[in-house]
Amino acid sequence: MTRRALVTGASRGIGAAIAHALADSGHQVAVHYRSGAGEAVAVAESLAGTGHVTVQGDLGANQAEQVVAETVEKLGGLDVLVNNAGIYFLHPIAETSFADWQDAWRRTIELNLLGPADLTWHAVQHMTAGARIINVGSRGAYRGEPDAPAYGAAKAGLHAMTQSLAQSLAPQGISVAGVAPGFVRTDMVTDLLSSPEGDAIRAQSPFGRVAEPAEVASAVAWLASEKATWASGTIIDVNGASYLR
Repeated sequence: MTRRALVTGASRGIGAAIAHALADSGHQVAVHYRSGAGEAVAVAESLAGTGHVTVQGDLGANQAEQVVAETVEKLGGLDVLVNNAGIYFLHPIAETSFADWQDAWRRTIELNLLGPADLTWHAVQHMTAGARIINVGSRGAYRGEPDAPAYGAAKAGLHAMTQSLAQSLAPQGISVAGVAPGFVRTDMVTDLLSSPEGDAIRAQSPFGRVAEPAEVASAVAWLASEKATWASGTIIDVNGASYLR
């Protein structure tokens, strides 16, 4: 039986790479997007296999129930949830007004932590034994994010949620795990990597480069596989030894 997967934030970058990796391993994929329907459709149409769909929703605006319901309606069920959608923007405490500081924390926690929490609750209502929930965290949860502290805190919370739910959902046969990428080359950071800061960013890893989206996606695809049941509760570091713990 074909397994059905919902990947959030899948119209570009890491999410699109995850959608491809899951489709390559035989999943039917719901490509979630907030805006940019054209990009999402292009990703869905480029995936291996058939039966892929797109679903729209703003996960920072309490639309998780709608996203899951539309996915289940279009795919006929849900076996894998990948919580990938997120935001990152700078708000160093010494340079940020209190109003902007509050706004940064609210927006980041809503999308990067509460969004996955809500999606997971609704997804579990449709899942059976063998299902997978995979959360895309960050090395920033461990090493800190001094210029984006809300991001580091949200990802730390996401990792903790992953491990808590791995224990609570195991009796239902549902595995929950995560990945913690370092810096990843996506179109959003092309200018940064081409700037004078690029060399320092690449030097964070002893490999002297940053990750490709497909390298993160391959870890997610393995966690989604039937072989990864016993990895429940795991957070896989995918950072090229740029941060060790």
